[in-house]
Amino acid sequence: MTYQRQIVILSFVLVSISVLMTGCLKVGPDFKPAGASVSSKWLEASDERVKNEPANYRAWWEAFGDPAMNRVIDKAYRENISLRIAAVRVLEARAQLGITVGKLYPQTQQLNPSMMFNRASAYSATSTASTAENVPVQYTFWQDQALLNVAWELDFWGKYRRGVESADATLRSTVADYDSALVSLTADAANAYVQIRTLEKRIDIARQNLETQKESLRIAEARFHGGTTSERDVEQARTILFNTQAAIPVLEAQIRQSKDALSVLIGIPPDNLSDILTGSSEIPAPPPFVAIGIPADLLRRRPDIRSAELQAAAQCAQIGVAKADLFPAFSLGGFIGPQSTTYGVTKLSEMFNIASMTMSVGPSVQWNFLNYGRITNNVRLQDARFQELLLTYQNTVLKAQQEVEDFLAGFLRYQETAASLALSAEAAKRSLDLAFIQYSQGSTDFTTVLTAQQSLLTTQDSLASSLGNISLNLVGIYRALGGGWEIRQAEEILPPEIKEVMARRTNWGRLLSPSVYMPPPGNQSDIRSPDW
Repeated sequence: MTYQRQIVILSFVLVSISVLMTGCLKVGPDFKPAGASVSSKWLEASDERVKNEPANYRAWWEAFGDPAMNRVIDKAYRENISLRIAAVRVLEARAQLGITVGKLYPQTQQLNPSMMFNRASAYSATSTASTAENVPVQYTFWQDQALLNVAWELDFWGKYRRGVESADATLRSTVADYDSALVSLTADAANAYVQIRTLEKRIDIARQNLETQKESLRIAEARFHGGTTSERDVEQARTILFNTQAAIPVLEAQIRQSKDALSVLIGIPPDNLSDILTGSSEIPAPPPFVAIGIPADLLRRRPDIRSAELQAAAQCAQIGVAKADLFPAFSLGGFIGPQSTTYGVTKLSEMFNIASMTMSVGPSVQWNFLNYGRITNNVRLQDARFQELLLTYQNTVLKAQQEVEDFLAGFLRYQETAASLALSAEAAKRSLDLAFIQYSQGSTDFTTVLTAQQSLLTTQDSLASSLGNISLNLVGIYRALGGGWEIRQAEEILPPEIKEVMARRTNWGRLLSPSVYMPPPGNQSDIRSPDW
């Protein structure tokens, strides 16, 4: 058997072994879902206003029955720029996955055509001729070649396959981050809307009380000029009036800030939003009960929990990537192509003859055994990062449960507070009416009227704030449960105009299709299926 045939057979054996080992040998740990502490039921589960059944998380805001809120959230979903940034990051991760998959194939594939003019030293040529009388002396010659160079590090230890696992989990994590951004966006838009309506209500209450206080001041001034009361009543009435007037600009500034924040959420410069806020200006009324399922549902529903687990899975694969460097790397490389020269009696025109073909092929081994300490510490580094992400995942689960419990307690307790404040507001209104009558009859002093006015304003303002807090806490419950991201299913996550611009700028091929960069609806949390 010739030496050349031995090289070819050895190369074939190496490739065959690599292909066979691709499906079985991968150093490093396989990821297993981390355990997390999850309660069996919610602390408020026994309350009759809490239903332990899944709700309509896809469009939870429809439970408020407020068309303007629906318009606000839909507008935010369509136009929010931060959400589009999250969508582009998904495309980044998908492109990175393609780069990583490419490493499974020959890493170097280069076509190197060249044309070189060579001039030899006259002394060197004379020396060569003196040692071999039949060798022609030639000072200059041309050499042309077109060689295809290929180098392929075989994936014996699963280094590149672990890299694909990591990139795939990273892509899925990025998709979960997009969903998490969508959850936050819908909740933020709903919160801004509720705050605007609550502030509008509080301003309306302040202005109504301001009219009442103006009437009180008119009466006090009339009685003072009539000599039936002192100037102190007039000054007290003015004090209450000006305090109420001072509170209105503060509320107006807050409503301006809330509208500015909402404008940014819907992707426009600060605006009065008169077109999108048309309709009832009442505080959105939530249903008296809420369906929240069980705590274990959070592990499947909340995108940030999915993202935390997927980030851990991606890092777990990086341990295998680092550990593969502890072992020798087997490669197969070489070149093939035509080559010709004008040296001697040959001609450049013979370049494309069969006889002009040249090739070199053979295996090689690279083993960085002297860098064992550096490589081992890199493995330790990757393992420590993996453990950190496991703990982060467990902490994310705990915080998710805390958020649900906190908002649930707020939703229930503010309902009770609002019920008491509603009764208090009615009593304060009757008290003020009686105080006016008694003051007009001279049976009580003006301080009683002023006290009743202050009490009415404070109670009504507190009631409006409590009603807003009920709605805000319900929004918080749905945010904590991970509701809202489902609206992106079966839809493009980037608007057509942005995709069109990107397609004109760069050849994206099929990667702008959602079926390529978004996992199937049934596999949202299946981190062990990197084959979609």
